[in-house]
Amino acid sequence: MKLIILDRDGVINFDSDKFIKSPDEWKPIPGSLEAVARLNQNGYRVVVASNQSGVGRGLFDMAALNAIHAKMHKALAQFGGRIDAVFYCPHAADSQCGCRKPRAGLFQQIAERFHIDLAGVPAIGDSLRDLQAAAEVGCLPMLVETGKGRKTLYTGGLPEGTQIYADLAEAVDAILAGR
Repeated sequence: MKLIILDRDGVINFDSDKFIKSPDEWKPIPGSLEAVARLNQNGYRVVVASNQSGVGRGLFDMAALNAIHAKMHKALAQFGGRIDAVFYCPHAADSQCGCRKPRAGLFQQIAERFHIDLAGVPAIGDSLRDLQAAAEVGCLPMLVETGKGRKTLYTGGLPEGTQIYADLAEAVDAILAGR
């Protein structure tokens, strides 16, 4: 099985320091929906792994999160794309849970659900914690410069072997070209 793991905010859709709290605030980054559809058309299962601490902070509830994801799924379907599963950590940033990135709990859940060893599986994010969680389980960390990506690149400390791309579309081009 060909699998790819994506962060949501800053990779698929524009991010906000005030959180994406409603479907109206969820806006796709140009080219991202088409990129997911290209992955699907090339046999990839696409999974999202996302910290959603706004739930734990009381900024939005599960109904709002589900509505945001419903909008994402509907938008992707218009391009012939799909997300096969969404894994998220609803806990606040000060939580000691194992699922909040940079911890690898979400990635471990994905491995269990899909019965797959994540070694070498591309994992695309825009923050250091996305890349750290990916590297911990042996995924290939890929940084996009959208969202918090430029700041992450500037700050440094990237896991060894991290690949860097302008956006999700460019990262998908590289994956599909076998780079």
